[in-house]
Amino acid sequence: MLYQVYETQRSLMEPFVDFAQAAAKIYSSPGSPFGQNPLAQRISAGYSLIYRLGKDYEKPQFGITTVDVDGTNIAIHERIELDKPFCELRRFKRFTDDPATLTKLKGQPAVLIVAPLSGHYATLLRDTVRTMLKDHKVYITDWKNARIVPLSDGSFSLDDYVNYVQEFIGHLQGIYGNCHVISVCQPTVPVLAAVSLMASRGETTPLSMTMMGGPIDARKSPTAVNNLATTKGYEWFENNVIYKVPGNFPGAGRRVYPGFLQHTGFVAMNPDRHATSHYDYFKDLLKGDDASTEAHTKFYDEYNAVLDMDADYYLDTIKTVFQEFKLVNGTWNVKSITGQLERVRPEDITTTAHFTVEGELDDISGSGQTEAAHGLCHNVPKARQKHLEVKGAGHYGIFSGRRWRDIVYPQVKAFILEHNEPVALAGRAKAAPKKIAKPATRSSPVTTPRAAAKKSVTKK
Repeated sequence: MLYQVYETQRSLMEPFVDFAQAAAKIYSSPGSPFGQNPLAQRISAGYSLIYRLGKDYEKPQFGITTVDVDGTNIAIHERIELDKPFCELRRFKRFTDDPATLTKLKGQPAVLIVAPLSGHYATLLRDTVRTMLKDHKVYITDWKNARIVPLSDGSFSLDDYVNYVQEFIGHLQGIYGNCHVISVCQPTVPVLAAVSLMASRGETTPLSMTMMGGPIDARKSPTAVNNLATTKGYEWFENNVIYKVPGNFPGAGRRVYPGFLQHTGFVAMNPDRHATSHYDYFKDLLKGDDASTEAHTKFYDEYNAVLDMDADYYLDTIKTVFQEFKLVNGTWNVKSITGQLERVRPEDITTTAHFTVEGELDDISGSGQTEAAHGLCHNVPKARQKHLEVKGAGHYGIFSGRRWRDIVYPQVKAFILEHNEPVALAGRAKAAPKKIAKPATRSSPVTTPRAAAKKSVTKK
């Protein structure tokens, strides 16, 4: 019922939000009779704030049309390479008429950026993409809002996420021979699992993995996010935060973790900071500080745009990553697209270089959580491992903003370039994927898409 109540409230508020937007424009217009009021600017600022607080935030656009490469303006064409039920593999194709620049672009590494599926859209990594485009061929996972995915497309589990990543890596390998992978926050875990499974099968693994601010080992330096998952049982999450999509969306009836709940959780982590930010926005409107108000608008257009996550995926992640720590405990079995259960064994990775990045002040993925990947991938030579802690950086600072561009990116670029050639196996025989005979049950995170889809339809 909560989702229906939320949508009803939003629909009732919509006329008032539209009125606030119109009133803000009327009072701010010097040609309007209302704009002559001595308090016009203050009234306009108040209505603008009401509009910003009440409006419905839709999925933002990447909006990357050009990038500068060594003084040459490069055109960017954004296109969908693969369209899956729950994700689009999006490519940012670069074009130029300059022959020398074109030759340079063709020789640059291909990079798959795996964006988080944790409430926000992939556009949250816009700055990451724009910066990477200067020196790389860039692809990104653009996850879909589960409420627009029809029930006929089945459910989406953490296993499906891992399989998607393997498919996307294989797609890039088919085009370029191999690629590099960057994962930000939540996907560090399924990306490491995907590469581990590929290694266990003896398949070609990516040249490098860069893992940034993710919960590889969520037991280390637990944050508020970790504490919530460990203090509440699996059943609590299933019974209290999972709701069905209302009938006015294409995914009507799908069980999801709603984006508005995730957004509420984000805001609750730093309520004073957000309140101060909105008050500063009001004051900036009064002062006519267009630069500051535009910066506020851009940030919250992104921050407030949230998506729903399929219930199976969300619950699998809670159980696998934050409650049972299956990756670090060596107990994680993933169901492949062929229906076979395979054990995730990071120790089977021998050639993929890996670089972990953490923010000193990260309040989402605590210190040491991402660095733990080095201990799991202990058969990768030390010379192909690197760790960076970014001083003064919070969670977003390691992939967006000044610290990302000035501190993190130069090292990521150098690491990718250093490991852009394949290496021979270090004389270690590849282990065959370990098959698990025990069939999957509902209490297990291993769930077939068909069974999960059936459950999402039949459970009322």
